[in-house]
Amino acid sequence: MNGHRIQGSLLTSGTQRVLRGVCNRTRNPLEGSILVTPSLEAGLYEAIVAARAVVCGAGGLTGHMQSICRGRGIPVLRVDTADLAELVGEVTLDLDSQSIVVGRRANAWSPAPEDLGSACAVIADLQDIRTINASGPDAKRVDSFFIREEFLCLAARLRPLDALASGPADIKGYAQAVADRLCTFVEALLPRQRLVLRLLDLRSDHAAEVTELAPVAVEPNPELGMHGARWLRRSNTYREALHAVLGFLRDLLGDAAGRVCLSAPFLTDAEEFVQLRKHLELPDGIPLSAFIETPAAVHATTAICAAGASELFIGVKDLVQFYLAADRSNHLVADTYRTRHPAVMDALRQVVESARTAGTPVRLFSLGVDLAHYLEHLPTPDGYMMCTAELQQILLRNTAASPASTCAAG
Repeated sequence: MNGHRIQGSLLTSGTQRVLRGVCNRTRNPLEGSILVTPSLEAGLYEAIVAARAVVCGAGGLTGHMQSICRGRGIPVLRVDTADLAELVGEVTLDLDSQSIVVGRRANAWSPAPEDLGSACAVIADLQDIRTINASGPDAKRVDSFFIREEFLCLAARLRPLDALASGPADIKGYAQAVADRLCTFVEALLPRQRLVLRLLDLRSDHAAEVTELAPVAVEPNPELGMHGARWLRRSNTYREALHAVLGFLRDLLGDAAGRVCLSAPFLTDAEEFVQLRKHLELPDGIPLSAFIETPAAVHATTAICAAGASELFIGVKDLVQFYLAADRSNHLVADTYRTRHPAVMDALRQVVESARTAGTPVRLFSLGVDLAHYLEHLPTPDGYMMCTAELQQILLRNTAASPASTCAAG
């Protein structure tokens, strides 16, 4: 049976974007379950804190029990009360689309670690590296960890635009803080693993939330505004900061500084890639990869490879919203936001085929619920990118099914 989707509204989020669990419709705690209840109340406390997520039929953003869930990182999704009756057995919560998938195909094929190719883990902090590398022997299949520079800033309590606008001393302090965190990440890597640093990509609406001193333009549509490569190639102070980061890495890591790779975000075409590399004044020995996350970049894949991109990363979540004109954060258009839409699949296929023809490594981001579909219907990329929790589940499958595990269970 193919699953169908129930649309909801996300009241509190969590660290995982997609999660699966067995519905618990009782008031008793069931560890790792999806608690299903008409409303959140204090009497459900023990059942709530034991749950991976909560689905309710009523409630707002700031209720006491919602606050407890928010503090513990337990997602809460509100659906129509009439839909609660359908939530039985195993269900899948997709927080990006604020929806629940009910039912699944019988005997559905589950991807194995070897299907991932040279996998890339999308991480938010140092603990994510440790989590992946503690995931048994298949952790060696993960050859890279992808981190956004803005996440490093948040963890280090940096205000990037303020630092970049405040003079040489603050720029140096910014660079030192970023380099120090990168060094800590490198120390946690296994042999032959590397970090992929997505260069600073701070949209104006997000920048306004973490900026106190620097002026931030008010844009009517920040998602399509001055960020990514557009902003980077206009900022001289960011170029100074990046060179300082690279200098600190060489001083601190020596030859191991090469384990930190750079990636250009939010590109439109090959010309923009060339202009960005020229503006950043990167030495010839430092590779620069490219994110393909706009329709224009999809059609420019061959040219971007020819322009010298060291590898490609396909940002599916942005591609979907731009191809389908559906804001991925807007639950009202969640039915339109489809990661398997024919137009999206054609775009992904075109990028992978163009990159493979050019001999440029390409990695494709996938949500856990889409991986089997992509493996079945798309040409094989060099590897898949996945968020830490979903990737860990796949890496642990072989360990759970190993002879030693089977004997212990018997």
